[in-house]
Amino acid sequence: MKILIVGSGGREHAIAWKVAQSPKADKIYCAPGNAGIAEVAECVDIKAMEFDKLVAFAKEKEIDLTIVGMDDPLVGGIVDAFEVEGLRVFGPRKNAAILEGSKAFSKDLMKKYNIPTAAYENFTDPEAAIAYLENAKFPIVLKADGLALGKGVLICNSLEEAKAGVREIMEDKKFGSAGNTMVIEEFLTGREVSVLSFVDGNIVKTMASAQDHKRAKDGDEGLNTGGMGNFSPTPFYTPEVEEFCKKYVFQPTVDAMKAEGRPFKGVIFFGLILTPDGPKVLEYNARFGDPEAQVVLPRMKNDIIDVCEACIDGTLDQIDLQFMDDACVCVVLASDGYPVAYEKGFPIQGLDSFKGDDRNFCFHAGTKFNEAGEIVTNGGRVLGITALGKDLKEARANAYKAVDRVSFDNKYYRHDIGHAIDEFKG
Repeated sequence: MKILIVGSGGREHAIAWKVAQSPKADKIYCAPGNAGIAEVAECVDIKAMEFDKLVAFAKEKEIDLTIVGMDDPLVGGIVDAFEVEGLRVFGPRKNAAILEGSKAFSKDLMKKYNIPTAAYENFTDPEAAIAYLENAKFPIVLKADGLALGKGVLICNSLEEAKAGVREIMEDKKFGSAGNTMVIEEFLTGREVSVLSFVDGNIVKTMASAQDHKRAKDGDEGLNTGGMGNFSPTPFYTPEVEEFCKKYVFQPTVDAMKAEGRPFKGVIFFGLILTPDGPKVLEYNARFGDPEAQVVLPRMKNDIIDVCEACIDGTLDQIDLQFMDDACVCVVLASDGYPVAYEKGFPIQGLDSFKGDDRNFCFHAGTKFNEAGEIVTNGGRVLGITALGKDLKEARANAYKAVDRVSFDNKYYRHDIGHAIDEFKG
């Protein structure tokens, strides 16, 4: 089979790496890809939002399956564009990707179908939002409705801070048109857990659990980022929590989308928070998480092509989804200054040490080749250093050992990825 992967980050590298393990994959392309993906796929200079060019390429190369990794093209309707041309593509159609594309839509869906989530209100008028805040309980959460690279959420501890946040999102357009509508919701406390799942329009099969570290600095300080590291599984996702979520969150969400005439095929990322009142949904994503994919896919035993095709064909019930017992930890190496301002173009040393290593992986997020043929930094998040271990503590130790193999100017990372497991008293 000829496979095309759409995207250029660490998530897409993990997907390409997993696809390359399949005996069905004869040729892999990635558009636009990065320097790491180039080791397992032929990178094509087409941007993820250039649908016409991607469709033309898929037809020219007779691509058998396209896997879309990124949120923007999914929300923009790339699956619809491929399907119109009779091309097989893995991911939700535009009318289903709205589950991630609009937080207001997803909150209304949860409210309508009694899926547990935080209390909220939607606003299109900043003055109405500010009037609502006058009587609100703090802290409170402000969310830009649309896509904002995982950064469109503000936690405000006072009325003045919240008013400034409304202005920032709705008037100053810090997140562009994503802030035309804003969700204001109650602040929930508890452990956050990520559960990725495969969906075929009718049923859902969950992958191994994971736990993210969103803040830029140690101790969960600093600004929100796209994710500074991850571990899988999380011990906080107990069998009791899983049973509750299967009954009240996972399948009800798939059923709700089907009932709304928006059947979902692809990956639903359930962002959960384990509150004193039970698990609740913080957010949905309509694709693999990043860096969640980097810790979940190395643990998956199945051929990813088989699973993707089952989702497309509505035969997911025939897949016995399995994950190895080994744990996995990913530490993101970023450019110092991320997520605000940072320099790019620094050569990266030590990458060859991962070749042939089946327990430690280096997934490229923001890299490229310079004119001299060197691999250099090309983004805020540069690499995802990922390691397996017999348990989480061993995987964490292995990941931090592997971090020392790689060097580049401006290298920055958190030193406490996975430390939450030390608090677990299950």
